[in-house]
Amino acid sequence: MEPTKKLLNELEKLPNVHVDMRRSDMISQAVNNHECIVCESGALATWSRPESTGRSPKDTVIVKRACSEKNIDWTSPNNLPIDEKVFDMVYEDALKFLKTKKNVYVTHRVVGADPDYALPVTTVTSTAIHSVFADNMFRPVPKNIKRSVFYGKDFTVLCMPYDKLDKKKYDGLLRRMPDGTSSDMIVAMDFDRRCGVIVGSAYMGSLKKMMFTVMNYYLPLLGILPLHCSANEGKKGDSALLLGLSGTGKTTLSADPNRALLGDDEHGWNDNGIANFENGCFAKMIDINPKKEPDIYDAVMHPAPYRRHGAILENTMVYPNGTVDYYDNRLTENSRASYPLTFLKNIKKSSTSGHPTTILFLTADAYGVLPPVSVLNKEQAMLWFLMGYTSKLAGTETGIVEPQATFSRFFGAPFMPFNPDVYSRLLGEKMEKHNTQVYLINTGWTGGGYGVGKRFDLVYTRKMVDAALNGSLISKNNDYYVDKVFHLNIPKHVKGVPDDILVPENTWADKKAYAAAAHKLAEQFAASYRKSYGDKNLGKDIEKYCPGF
Repeated sequence: MEPTKKLLNELEKLPNVHVDMRRSDMISQAVNNHECIVCESGALATWSRPESTGRSPKDTVIVKRACSEKNIDWTSPNNLPIDEKVFDMVYEDALKFLKTKKNVYVTHRVVGADPDYALPVTTVTSTAIHSVFADNMFRPVPKNIKRSVFYGKDFTVLCMPYDKLDKKKYDGLLRRMPDGTSSDMIVAMDFDRRCGVIVGSAYMGSLKKMMFTVMNYYLPLLGILPLHCSANEGKKGDSALLLGLSGTGKTTLSADPNRALLGDDEHGWNDNGIANFENGCFAKMIDINPKKEPDIYDAVMHPAPYRRHGAILENTMVYPNGTVDYYDNRLTENSRASYPLTFLKNIKKSSTSGHPTTILFLTADAYGVLPPVSVLNKEQAMLWFLMGYTSKLAGTETGIVEPQATFSRFFGAPFMPFNPDVYSRLLGEKMEKHNTQVYLINTGWTGGGYGVGKRFDLVYTRKMVDAALNGSLISKNNDYYVDKVFHLNIPKHVKGVPDDILVPENTWADKKAYAAAAHKLAEQFAASYRKSYGDKNLGKDIEKYCPGF
């Protein structure tokens, strides 16, 4: 019997199955079940075991089946296969756990604001707090759901966050832990049978990112480009996308008082335009400053009766009197908050817009050798999309003593299962069809690398972003400086920005040191490209723009 049918059969036998509870009742159950406490604002605060304070990439797996395996890039270290028989074993164990629960919570929602491809998702979980999370992050089922290509093709997730698999039973079948035993947690997706199972991972982001990965698999089959990005819309209806890894300024730059936010993390681009996948935000809260990020702070900390609030603080330091300390990282650096988009002030309620006129790729280059703004042609954009570059800084992770180049394909490698040529081709096709311009914005260092130079002034970065959005960086005469190491076109002038900072070499006192640092980074680009895409036949027209080639 198919896993979903088995699950539905079991649900009919259970005594306390709560289906699509009112939000206020879900919140009350989460509090009454002692799954969370109410903090000073009325938001909910919850904590997980140490192994669940973040995603567990090594326990996140995809069922390998004959009908879908050709679509998936199994050479990517993020696409870990699991045998279908092992998946079935895990699913059976999850069902056994389900039968022992006093209460079971079922929510029916969709992923995707565009009704043409909204994916119905049924979440079944043993905790009310995870149902509140699903209510925050997944969208209500639209009245016109029958329009969707996914109508009648629901994806079902069985989430048992606080149960653990039997290590002995799965010895040799799941990943081996440092102590030699099998892992006792799993986040598994079966694209063909349209179901997923989470056991042992209480981190709520596991549920969110599972459904993002699912969309990133299904949509390319339909010619729709999924993107790990934020999106906003100007007053004239012009939309823009911002792609960037952690620390590049995506959250800061997408929060623009003159532009309405569609969403901060997950979007799709089809023939209608751009649409957010989500109903809410899952924001990192460590060290959040209410003066620098007032909208996010207020979304969580605005006072409201707890039954009407429902923002969830996860693994944040909260004291017995309900006060919150966002600067205390003893629990984890990855403290998070989930809340509905409607808790933000400057949003577009439909979470949809037309085709983007502008796309910004954000990087924080700690080597200090990339220009602060570059204009990319189609092939350059496809290359930088494939590479997804930024830097890790010394001091941010144990063992890092100098900047390290980080490459995450499509600015979201763990969540992009399809073969890489498909995503890059879709970007190029849509750029060309809809006359979309892509820019590379470096929010990193100038005048030297980390420890010598300084970070680009945010005031100047915002002026460069504004110039990109209004189209003033496009030169009819191709009047650009050409960076021959990184194959980039650099505008000669940006209104309100000193000309001398636009070309990195000009800002370095030691030109030889600049050349050495630039070539070192270019060599890392080339090595990463050869390792990830050397056998993917992506084409010489793209490859020639890779630094180091």
